[in-house]
Amino acid sequence: MQFTAREDIEAPINAVFEMVADFERFERMAMRRGIEVRRLTGHMGVVPGTRWETQFKLRGKPRHIAIEMDECDPPSLMRFQATSKGMKGMTLVEFLALSQRRTRMSVEMSLAARSLPARLFLQSLKLGQARFRRRFQMRLSEFAREIEERHLHGS
Repeated sequence: MQFTAREDIEAPINAVFEMVADFERFERMAMRRGIEVRRLTGHMGVVPGTRWETQFKLRGKPRHIAIEMDECDPPSLMRFQATSKGMKGMTLVEFLALSQRRTRMSVEMSLAARSLPARLFLQSLKLGQARFRRRFQMRLSEFAREIEERHLHGS
């Protein structure tokens, strides 16, 4: 199962990359949503091999996901691999300078099942695929506007 979304952002590519690479901010956001996040490696910046362990409840069951940044080419791309008991996923974030002040951010996410329960879960996601795609694009759009605001106000 694959999802893609892209958004044009009124900010230079280096600024956009830097804000997306603000992992501490994402970790705090996740924790506010009840997700337990532990960074295992990569405390000194944006480097391949940076790893996180996450734990949260989904559909009443505790879930564990290990995430690793396996590729990073500043300011062009970041790629993450995620694995859990029955699934694996990949997220690719690409940045393209459209001009000195405008950047296109593309996010591609794919999920694959490695067990029967995971296949059933993915099947249920496929049933609501249109809604999930809209929500995915909407969240990326909101994030892009937040990046523009942060860039504009220098925070």
